[in-house]
Amino acid sequence: MNRSHYFSYVEEKLQLLGLRISQRGRINILDLNIYSETFFAELLNILLNLNLVNLNVFKQNVEGIDLIDTQNSTLAQVSSTCTKQKIESSLCKEIFKEYSGYKFKFISISKDATKLRGYTYKNPHEVSFLPSEDIIDIGTILNIVLNMPINKQKDLYEFIKEELGSEIDILKVDTNLATIINVLASENLSENVDSPEINSFEIDRKIDFNDLTSVKDTMDDYKIFYHKLDEKYAEFDREGSNKSLSIFQIIRKQYQQLVEELETSHEVFYSIIDKVIDIILKSKNYIEIPYEELEMCVNILVVDAFIRCKIFKNPEGYRYVIT
Repeated sequence: MNRSHYFSYVEEKLQLLGLRISQRGRINILDLNIYSETFFAELLNILLNLNLVNLNVFKQNVEGIDLIDTQNSTLAQVSSTCTKQKIESSLCKEIFKEYSGYKFKFISISKDATKLRGYTYKNPHEVSFLPSEDIIDIGTILNIVLNMPINKQKDLYEFIKEELGSEIDILKVDTNLATIINVLASENLSENVDSPEINSFEIDRKIDFNDLTSVKDTMDDYKIFYHKLDEKYAEFDREGSNKSLSIFQIIRKQYQQLVEELETSHEVFYSIIDKVIDIILKSKNYIEIPYEELEMCVNILVVDAFIRCKIFKNPEGYRYVIT
């Protein structure tokens, strides 16, 4: 699902940014803190429909305030220090006398701020500040992202990708999953899709056995590629005896983890697809294709793994190949 892909990408980038800010701060490298002021201004503008800009545009080095939105009467501080003392120190600054009627938001860019939302704060200038709503951290942001409409998630994904996509990307490695996707993507999958070797009755029996009736249409759409994928696996294995096995194992690993976490077989099935897509997108050897094509190819892999007994339980006497 696109929603899962967008959220996972945003989550990874923001968590990694917060980690880097925290670790670099320990050795007094603070360049990311400076750049983060404008980044988080734009991020919150997307999430909260604000018009925050860096206050340095108007006034240099204002203590206690980093961002301002004059249209919505909002001030914000962006900080890698996340303590009660830090927030109270900001609220006590004389600068707030110049912004009567403004709301104040505190943005923790590298540390969890959950405990801070339960405290009462000294607020001598009576700034509009509600800790439960106005203390924002990465967790708060991700919760908003998770519940955003898909079109806004996509806009945010594009923004994060442009800002953080290459500068703080994690180390990528080659994967056999990406290789087989590259192979499938280059094939004309509309040709010769008949698969006389598979026993549709047996596959339907396994679907019923695992309470997967809700995904039967998906199974039917992609099981027809069994024969073509079988050919590709055979070619693939000529390069190394464990190549196709490694693909089955990584798909099975996702299944084993998810079946312990999720309640329904339906959720497990589609979450396996999402997890496999994430692995491929993070692979160094993945040749980028339109997301819809990637999702289609991964559906083929996962349905095939289901047919071949690699994921989900088999009913007694299950035989997916016609003899």
